[in-house]
Amino acid sequence: MRSFLTMLGIIIGVASVIILVSLVNAYMSYMTESFASLGTNQISVNVTNLSSRSVSDEEMYEFYGEHGEIFDHMSPTVSVPGTVKHGSDSMTRTSITGVSEDYLGIKGWELEYGRNIQYADLLSRQKVCVIGAWVAQELYGSAEKAYGETVKVNGYAFTIVGIAEQQDDEMDDGGSDDFLWMPYTRAVKMARNANINNYTFTITDLENASEYTELIEDFLYEKFKNEDLYSVTAMSEMLDELNSMIAMVSAGLGGIAGISLLVAGVGVMNIMLVSVTERTREIGIRKALGARKSVIMQQFVIEAAVTSSLGGIIGILLGSVATSAVGAVAGLNATPTFSAVVVSFSVSVGIGLLFGYMPASRAAKLNPIDALRSE
Repeated sequence: MRSFLTMLGIIIGVASVIILVSLVNAYMSYMTESFASLGTNQISVNVTNLSSRSVSDEEMYEFYGEHGEIFDHMSPTVSVPGTVKHGSDSMTRTSITGVSEDYLGIKGWELEYGRNIQYADLLSRQKVCVIGAWVAQELYGSAEKAYGETVKVNGYAFTIVGIAEQQDDEMDDGGSDDFLWMPYTRAVKMARNANINNYTFTITDLENASEYTELIEDFLYEKFKNEDLYSVTAMSEMLDELNSMIAMVSAGLGGIAGISLLVAGVGVMNIMLVSVTERTREIGIRKALGARKSVIMQQFVIEAAVTSSLGGIIGILLGSVATSAVGAVAGLNATPTFSAVVVSFSVSVGIGLLFGYMPASRAAKLNPIDALRSE
């Protein structure tokens, strides 16, 4: 019982390290996947056009054309607040966005039915749209039935020329499949805003994202002469910063959990000191029969190491089960990481050896005659 209580500190410490580090890594993976769905190769540009200083979509397209070797796609994006309606059914949370013919390529999606928005639609401001699978399902019953039908956006009738493939396993209001795209030239007119404030670029090389971001910033500075009037954000850089922050949090939480291992080490040392005191007579008999100092030390060091190792193994099993359980409750795909298991177990064994050395050394230094006299 006393040995088990000594191991309990190590068990809790090892399990805590595994659970915390594994959950943080699972959250990091979740965030990485979330950013990947947004597009890590994307650069978002936001501008504030003034009457004296502004940039037009024609100028942005000219810049895009001059650097076609580094940009894959570019599209203005215009948000239109409003409601999507068909008959008596309406959807209020649908994302309504004006985009160019490149936007489908920016997203990297495919169409299930119909065609994409075309350049001719932009020139003539056609009332055509591409909708998500959820909109088609809710308003028409299926993507096939939605194709070619008419949908009303803020009272204006639009012809559905394309339906995108389903993106989410479970569709819902406000999800990735709840959207309507129209030509951005039509969206500008509907939003009653002559200025386009947002653009989305995709780049060919993620490793040079910062260089491409600076290139866009230099172009915009020539137009605005004021850095406060625009912002350029690369998704890949945001993801790198996020991963760096989460890694720091993971190390910090692992260190905090590791403190319990240090406390457990003190417990191992205490129990071994008690063991040496209780077995003083035994040590004296062994030394009187010819046991060397190194043999006595080895006996107690191995005992401490075995106690710590058993505690580490139990802690790994407990931490693995708890990680899966907590991850399931939190909605994360959490599994014990190999590094957390190896580090925590190694630390537990190391603590046994480190804190077991002093009691072992004390036992090895006992005088055989004094040890035999001990009661």
